[in-house]
Amino acid sequence: MPALVADDDRVTATLLAASLRRWNFEVVMAHDGEDAWRVLSGPQAPSLAVLDWMMPGLDGLALCRRIREHPQCAHMYVILLTSRDSSGDVVAGLEAGADDYLVKPFDPGELRARVHTGARVISLQNRLIDQISALQTALASVKQLRGLLPMCSYCKRIRKDTDYWQQLETYIGEHSEAEFSHGICPTCLVQVEKEFER
Repeated sequence: MPALVADDDRVTATLLAASLRRWNFEVVMAHDGEDAWRVLSGPQAPSLAVLDWMMPGLDGLALCRRIREHPQCAHMYVILLTSRDSSGDVVAGLEAGADDYLVKPFDPGELRARVHTGARVISLQNRLIDQISALQTALASVKQLRGLLPMCSYCKRIRKDTDYWQQLETYIGEHSEAEFSHGICPTCLVQVEKEFER
């Protein structure tokens, strides 16, 4: 899974990138907010981003806001990494659009757990997108009956657009997934028996 590490501290960025690579992420690094935004808004945008709060150019909060406003990036999982640890900072980071918040110096085990949570969320989102796409395709191919059906009040045949009359079950079969089996209802059975008695 592709991931971005954006931190102006090159030592921290290198440590983060090495950890993510060990956990099978394909890592791209950026060292300022503008460079990070170029990667995030590009054609090969990663699904997961670990962003430092304090960076030159765009800071982590501004990046989070841009990500959430940009349709191409809106699904991205963002972890905000910072030394700011007050509850007000956590709230500000989450309200800016971060999905998770990790305080420096970070514990590698905690980072791993949070990154894998992000990967699981992304995987679920992708499966949901695939299922929605399959459902839309299925709905597009479903035959539907709609509109006014001109029907003969005596023989119950349906008139097609070509002025051709066809049996009701044939018409419905062509415009839906319905199948028919034939029988005789009690009322009609009485009528048929009366006709045979004559």
